[in-house]
Amino acid sequence: MTRVVRFHEYGDANVLRIEDVDVPAPAADEVQVSVHAIGLNRAEVMFRTGRYLQEAVFPSQLGYEAAGVVKALGAEVTGFAENDAVSVIPTLDMARWPTYGEVINIPAKFVVKHPSNLSFEQAAASWMQYVTAWGALIAQAKLTADDFIIVSAASSSVGVAAIQIARSVGATVIATTRTEAKAQALRDAGAHHVIATEQGNLAERVRQITDGKGARVVFDPIGGPAIAQLAECMAFGGILLEYGALSTDEGAFPQFALLGKCLTFKGYLYIEVTSNDALLEQAKAFINDGLASAKLVPLISRTFKFDEIQEATRFLESNAQIGKIVVTLS
Repeated sequence: MTRVVRFHEYGDANVLRIEDVDVPAPAADEVQVSVHAIGLNRAEVMFRTGRYLQEAVFPSQLGYEAAGVVKALGAEVTGFAENDAVSVIPTLDMARWPTYGEVINIPAKFVVKHPSNLSFEQAAASWMQYVTAWGALIAQAKLTADDFIIVSAASSSVGVAAIQIARSVGATVIATTRTEAKAQALRDAGAHHVIATEQGNLAERVRQITDGKGARVVFDPIGGPAIAQLAECMAFGGILLEYGALSTDEGAFPQFALLGKCLTFKGYLYIEVTSNDALLEQAKAFINDGLASAKLVPLISRTFKFDEIQEATRFLESNAQIGKIVVTLS
């Protein structure tokens, strides 16, 4: 029997339970991992509360990220050996291949031998954020050293990853946050400029920073009224990649900015990378190189023990942190 986290109904963190289950042998294309650390994501909160793209079938497991050592291999798996240190890239179905557990089975293409300079905690805090940011900034926006990029709601783990990836290619990063409370932490994380949106005029500040040109790339998880505000900050021919919907408010469509600047607005999900084998391999190579060279450094806000999963999730939902929440099992 193996201890895993399950929930039997939608609800707050109190519905999460640690239960004993039988974990089967890995399927032919799967790797079985003995988990040392788990990275927590807001997508898992949305899934647990019934607000995600996928519906739960109860009792349900959950989880997208983990790191540990290979315990067993499916019959068709090559390139791995028992006791290899590995981490997990988010799969296409967290209920089918959950990571909140002591032992998990994951399809081999979503398992990575991460660089040896990473701890298990860092490895578990890497792949959702860096794959998400890489797919938007590098694969789609083709970000370069000549670009200004706005990373909004930048204190999230994906926001910090976007700052690091943008800096790794030489782009100039403008991070936004609601107040000055997290501004210095964002500068410490690598942002060249930080704008507190509740304490200044966003478009005016961006014009000052960019010498009137605007930002060619915008990476935003908020949506709603923020889209019109961000459109005013963009350069001619710019692209806005929307990867979330944190705002529940409807926003006016910025048609004049769209037309006048020939802008592109693109909805984006990380599965555009993970469902494409060629893109996924490119992402693995870029991210592993960045992790090995320390151009990409996972920022961990706080760690919790496995038995503290409810407390860890509540802390994640409090939005008090910059960086990733990690749960340890060793």
